[in-house]
Amino acid sequence: MLTLARRLAPAVLKRGFWTLRTAASDRRRARSRKRELRRLMRVFGVRRGKHAAELEYWQMCWEREGGRLNNEHFRKRFLAMAGEPDAELLRGKVVADFGCGPRGSLCWATAARERIGIDVLIDAYRRFGIERHNMTYVRSYESHIPLATHSIDVLFTLNALDHVDRFEPLCAELLRILRPGGTFIGSFNLDEPPSETEPQLLTEERIAAGLLRRLRVVSCRVAPKGPDDDCYRYFFRAPPLGRAGPRILWVRGEKPSGVERPAPDG
Repeated sequence: MLTLARRLAPAVLKRGFWTLRTAASDRRRARSRKRELRRLMRVFGVRRGKHAAELEYWQMCWEREGGRLNNEHFRKRFLAMAGEPDAELLRGKVVADFGCGPRGSLCWATAARERIGIDVLIDAYRRFGIERHNMTYVRSYESHIPLATHSIDVLFTLNALDHVDRFEPLCAELLRILRPGGTFIGSFNLDEPPSETEPQLLTEERIAAGLLRRLRVVSCRVAPKGPDDDCYRYFFRAPPLGRAGPRILWVRGEKPSGVERPAPDG
């Protein structure tokens, strides 16, 4: 037994050394990330709180993905939300994504005449190389989108409206920039408790009152939320029997002619 222990001791010590070394490396990366985050906050005027937490999330994604944010999944996801087999819906249109993030969510939509990403953190996202995307980026504000009225033909939003501080005024802004006859395609996380980065608790009733009542709903689908690495899974396959918990709403609607901008609540 003693001989066996002596033989195993070097291997155990070596594993322990690499464990400590890995932990130390992780701590160094975390400190480096915090320093970079503080620098970005200073340069781009990002205050602590929700926006700082969102920026830290994207910084972590940037590091984890090797200094390049992947965007290959957006084509399949956006077309599935729209219920379309291909991108013909977008041909020759002005297409926008509200709450786009820094991945280049519309780079795939080459049939469009113009592709616009809208996000409150656009200035800070330049750190992630968004200028290399074949898109136009517009910085929005919590209650205002600086785009002309009736300027967007097709408007996407993917899990973004629970991130805003004021849900109803942002819904009014989305309706304002969407042209009459334009198409709205959205994905909403339902029933999730508010958090620092997602302060809005969204329900089907609240989304209907704030947004969908002003649209002609073409399709509306609800599925249980999948695992973190595949949260839209149950739009493509049947969920386990009796699965409970948060849900996701996919909706497509058209803005009728003559729709006026609703008065913001609050």
